[in-house]
Amino acid sequence: MALPRTIRRTNPTMLVLAGLLTLGFLVFIFSPSSNAATVSTAKRKFDSAAAHPLSPPTAPFQKTASSLKGKRPPPPVVHYHMNNLTTTPDPVANQEKVLILTPLARFYQGYWDNLLKLSYPHSLIAIGFIIPKTREGNAATAALQAAIAQTQNGPDDQRFASISILRQDFDPPISSQDESERHKKENQKARRSAMSRARNSLLFTTIGPSTSWVLWLDADIVESPPNLIQELASHDKPIIVPNCFQRFKNDKGDWDIRPYDYNSWQDSQTAADIAAKMAPDDILLEGYDIATYRTLMAKTADTSAGRDQKVIQPLDGVGGTALLVKAEVHRDGAMFPPFAFYHLMETEGFAKMARRLGWSCWGLPNYFVYHYNE
Repeated sequence: MALPRTIRRTNPTMLVLAGLLTLGFLVFIFSPSSNAATVSTAKRKFDSAAAHPLSPPTAPFQKTASSLKGKRPPPPVVHYHMNNLTTTPDPVANQEKVLILTPLARFYQGYWDNLLKLSYPHSLIAIGFIIPKTREGNAATAALQAAIAQTQNGPDDQRFASISILRQDFDPPISSQDESERHKKENQKARRSAMSRARNSLLFTTIGPSTSWVLWLDADIVESPPNLIQELASHDKPIIVPNCFQRFKNDKGDWDIRPYDYNSWQDSQTAADIAAKMAPDDILLEGYDIATYRTLMAKTADTSAGRDQKVIQPLDGVGGTALLVKAEVHRDGAMFPPFAFYHLMETEGFAKMARRLGWSCWGLPNYFVYHYNE
C-alpha cells in the first residue's frame, strides 16, 4: 500500500530533529529550575522596591528598563489601599513597617549600636535623619555615613530597608549643642520652634503609604531594650512614650539613675490658670521656674529591680526622646507646632494637637530608655 504524499516527502532527518526539540521542550517545562532561589530573591527585592520616582524614600527606587525603541514607558498609576494598613499589638507577625526618625546634631556611636541591637526585623525598618548644615552637623554626617556604609554592606539581617539623610534648609537658632546651652530658658522658644520645623520636615519627607508606625528616637538615646518597638506596640495605643532616664555616678562614686525628660505629664488646673493669663505667643515651659503642679511621669517612676514595666498612665504632654506613634495619627494632621499652640510647642504641642484630633496619649512610667550623659 502506498504511503501518503506528505509522509513520502518528509525528510527522515527532519523527523529526528523535531522529536529532539519536542523532548527538550518537555524537559524544560517539567524539570525544577536550578536558579529558583535566585529568581525568588530577585522577586523579593523587586517587591520591596519603589516602582517609580514618585514613590516615598521608605522603599528604594529602581530605574525601569527602556523599551526597544529607546523610549521609557509612561509612569505607572499606583493604588494604595490604606484601609489594609494595620497597626496591631503584634506588628512583627503582621509584617508592619516602622519608620524610625531622628533629628541629629551629634553622632553618638552608642546610639547606632543601640539601633543595631533592635530585635524588630530590620527589613521592616526604614530610618530617616535630619542634620543641621553646620560644622558640627558636617562632622555628624560623616560619622553617620561611615556607620551606615558598614551596616548596609554587612550581613543581610542587620541591613535596614532604607535610610534617608536630610540636611536642614534653615540655620539653627543656637550655635552650640552642649547640654547646658540647649536647656537655657532663654533659648527654649527659638530652639523648640526650630526642632519642630526639623521634625516636620523629616516626617513629611519620609513617611510613605506603607508606614504603620513612626518611632521618634533622639540621637542621644544610647540604651533601650532590644524589643523596644514590640513592647511599646503591644499596648496598642496611638501615642505611647517610655520614661527617659540617665545613668550617672552619685556622691558615693556608684552608678545610679535619675530622671532626664520632664515633658511627659498630666495637666493641672494650676497650669491651665497660668496659661489663661499668658499672651497668645507665650509658651509654658515645664521644669523651669514656674510651679505648674503638673504630675510629671518622671517623678512617678518605680526604679526598683522588680518593678512592673507594663504600668501605663494617660498623659496630656509627651516627650520625644523615644516616642512611638501610629502613622495614622500623623496622617490625620498631628504634627509638631513651631508656634505657640495652646501655649505649648514641639512634642508637648504635638500631644495637644493629637488630643484635639481625638487621639489619646499614654506613658509607661516604669519602662526606661537612657539618655547620653555629657
